[in-house]
Amino acid sequence: MIRTLNHYSKFDTYQFVTFRTQDSVDDYLHRVNQNSGLSISQRQMEIDSYCDQSNKGCYLNGEVMDIIGCHLKQLDPKFYRLIAYSIMPNHVHLLFQQKQELQEIMRKVKGSTALLINTCLARHGKFWERDYFDKAIRDERHFLLTYEYIKNNAIKAKLEDAKRRFYGIYES
Repeated sequence: MIRTLNHYSKFDTYQFVTFRTQDSVDDYLHRVNQNSGLSISQRQMEIDSYCDQSNKGCYLNGEVMDIIGCHLKQLDPKFYRLIAYSIMPNHVHLLFQQKQELQEIMRKVKGSTALLINTCLARHGKFWERDYFDKAIRDERHFLLTYEYIKNNAIKAKLEDAKRRFYGIYES
């Protein structure tokens, strides 16, 4: 049984959010989530590390990656102010300033991209894992560390198209 994560949501808060494809979830991830000896942040780092190396649910490449990136940048600014994203093969990292309830933002992001991706891949059904990891940014140092983590995630995973997978408002 997977525990549902509690989500912190407050207008104008900067949020770091990670969400995964449904097919990227397997028994290893369930075991990590059940490990009560790890903090939520430690569990998320374990999951990110695993997803970076796993081939499961790796749909987020080529045209699908472009669809997600375009959609994230074009989402109505009444929902969020996008700061950065990294689209990994089976998960996405976002950094944004929230302008609506976090659950509403994620419902909009995941719901609309799932529809577009399923159409592109000629598939149907659930695309994204139901839950997501979020961490409210506490201060400027935390913001900068998170931005750098997102910026370097695909590079660290040694993906050939790493530069294409990242978007950040501070990059030229």
